[in-house]
Amino acid sequence: MIRKTPIVLALILLFAASGFAGTKALKGTVKVDGSSTVFPITEAVAEEFGMLKEHRRVRVTVGVSGTGGGFEKFLAGETDINDASRSIKPKEIDKAKRNGIKYIELPVAYDGLSVVVNKMNTWVDYLTVAELHKIWKPGSSIKTWKDIRSSWPDIIIRLYGPGTDSGTFDYFTEVINGKSQVSRSDFTKSEDDNVLVKGVAGDKGALGYFGFAYYNENKDKLNIVPIKQGNQKPIVPTMTTINNGSYAPLSRPIFIYVNLLSAKKPEVREFIRFYLKHAKELAREVGYIPLPDKEYQKYLQAFENDTLTLTQR
Repeated sequence: MIRKTPIVLALILLFAASGFAGTKALKGTVKVDGSSTVFPITEAVAEEFGMLKEHRRVRVTVGVSGTGGGFEKFLAGETDINDASRSIKPKEIDKAKRNGIKYIELPVAYDGLSVVVNKMNTWVDYLTVAELHKIWKPGSSIKTWKDIRSSWPDIIIRLYGPGTDSGTFDYFTEVINGKSQVSRSDFTKSEDDNVLVKGVAGDKGALGYFGFAYYNENKDKLNIVPIKQGNQKPIVPTMTTINNGSYAPLSRPIFIYVNLLSAKKPEVREFIRFYLKHAKELAREVGYIPLPDKEYQKYLQAFENDTLTLTQR
């Protein structure tokens, strides 16, 4: 038997006590909901977070209600964090003020909305922003691919896109149709991007749009469409073109919103800290474009020092 000196015993007790205290302090539930676009990053962060021994008593739940649906829960105080593929809207800011919800906005990555077609579509070389508007505007008369360009086949075009609670829908309609939520309504819509992938992949005449990560994950099933703006050449969304802004106008930042009251809870605070420290590699891993290192460091430092405050605009 190894004889334990008083110093050794003291050290053992000290480490045991600190370990117990740390484990005891970090427990509870972190509730996240919101954007299906941001979901892959948050889910990846939650999985990595939960793999650490000191986090095993923390349960992170990640829902997918769409950005708008997520904000409804967040502004009712039902969740700690909202995944958002757009910035908070003025009417949501007003609701936050009425409900006494204070929050911070944290950009976590860049995304490029991807316009996709079926693998059997051999005729689309690119689409212009003007053609996208012609297709998606309210009251659009586009029914076949031939209606877009006369050289294209007389095949019925079936449209797939995010539901109206989606931040992706908000962003796409704003940049393509000039106003958020303004769109033709006769398309297959879903808050779940996997449903859209399946729809486009199974329909020769299909055209759809969703976040770049979902195309990246399913590029063996879909063809991506280069987008042409004005006199510029058609641009394909890639890590480079999204990050440098040349994939316009369909590039955007994506966010998480954190309830400031929730951020005082140790388990939520540690999750946000972990998120900002690991967002770079996990964003890239799931197909998004990370922010520059200095941006993550800036937000992390401000979060640690409690100097990051949004900003009730």
